[in-house]
Amino acid sequence: MNRLSTPAKIYVAVVFIILYAPIFYLIFYSFNSGGSMHNFESFTMEHYQAVFEDSRLLVILINTIIIALLSSFISTILGTLGAIGIVSIKNRKMRNTLLSLNNIMIVSPDVVIGASFLILFTMIGVKLGFTSVLISHIAFSIPIVVLMVLPKLLEMNPNLIDAAQDLGATKRDVLYRVIVPYIKPGIFAGFFMALTYSLDDFAVTFFVTGNGFSTLSVEIYSIARVGISLTINALSGIIFVVTVLIVIGYYFVTRRTKLANGGLGRL
Repeated sequence: MNRLSTPAKIYVAVVFIILYAPIFYLIFYSFNSGGSMHNFESFTMEHYQAVFEDSRLLVILINTIIIALLSSFISTILGTLGAIGIVSIKNRKMRNTLLSLNNIMIVSPDVVIGASFLILFTMIGVKLGFTSVLISHIAFSIPIVVLMVLPKLLEMNPNLIDAAQDLGATKRDVLYRVIVPYIKPGIFAGFFMALTYSLDDFAVTFFVTGNGFSTLSVEIYSIARVGISLTINALSGIIFVVTVLIVIGYYFVTRRTKLANGGLGRL
């Protein structure tokens, strides 16, 4: 940041203000006792209290967390194995084809993905609800995990695997004792990215959710359609804080991993 010119610093500051000003404006008025986002009358926590007193909202919150954690965990396993499989392919053309297919899923519009899953679940008879949302979140999270894990795999020296095999390590030993420890930062990055994507997703979830099941993003949209309520502000503020804590947790995990790897390297 110190090496940036003054205009560049101003540009970066303006970008961050544009990105974060609406969020802080929303959170600021979540403490307004006036019930609107025009005149701040006095400080109150009643809107946050209303969030935690709403049993239906708490159930939706639990559903959202369960979906996010479960889909992130499964997609991290599948995405890591997929990335290892892609790197192990010797045919360059086949490898590039698989990478292109993976990247297409990332850049494809959420509306297209959501509509495709809706048609698929309708055709095969899957009831819209928890299962359909979970499968959809796993599907769009896997390419993200692959993208996070691939750089660490490509950075890895192939001689490490050859040395382990020469010492009598089986394929399972190579995977769990050589490859996974080396790519652990990429795995954590993939998990946290998948977690945040799942928590924030609206478009895909909107298509595949059914009656009796909802997530926070869909519920906030439904509440907002009825009318502006500062309960939405409070709920959005909670989600923002949770997301920030996840990012901070990811930072400390990766920093600790790097320090551990640095210590092993000096040894």
